[in-house]
Amino acid sequence: MLSNSVARGTDQRVGIFVDVQNMFYSARTLHQSKVDYSKLLGALVAGRKLVRAIAYVVQKPDVDQKGFLEALRRAGYEIRVRELMLRDDGSARGDWDVGITIEALAMAHKLDTVVLVTGDGDFVPLVDALRKQGCRVEIVSFEQSTSNELIRSSHEFIPITSEVLFKEERFVKEQMERQIASSEGNTAGGNYGLYANE
Repeated sequence: MLSNSVARGTDQRVGIFVDVQNMFYSARTLHQSKVDYSKLLGALVAGRKLVRAIAYVVQKPDVDQKGFLEALRRAGYEIRVRELMLRDDGSARGDWDVGITIEALAMAHKLDTVVLVTGDGDFVPLVDALRKQGCRVEIVSFEQSTSNELIRSSHEFIPITSEVLFKEERFVKEQMERQIASSEGNTAGGNYGLYANE
């Protein structure tokens, strides 16, 4: 995952800010997988001095994420949790754009490098502000779902690869069922659409 990255000194102070919602949907939609956040953190620190790693989570009221949140903590992340807001018109709102921006800017003076794990182009102004404060900014995300403007604004773009992904049993089962259906001449493999709406 980091093979194309520049040399990293061990005295480099790094802060990592993870947009979990963005990563969850990108991994599921593009790869029918989930991100292994423990492996991701190890790859991103890569011998540098980790100052803080913060994972920003949006929680649905009807989904129990205690196990996931505990796994993030054990992996070395601080956790920020926000409840998904359901509007009267049936739409939902839940993102951490402002929260990530505020915390990253507040910590910038203590960091040499800021790693933003997101593909969301809304973070371009944050990248610009961090660069003006003298921080190196690395964007880490899935190449297919990352804003081109966000990539261009950063010092370095690091694509997430299969090394830090894992497939859940249900994804593997769905994949096997599709392969069997395909080999029998059945083209009813439309299950991919399920992942975008779950």
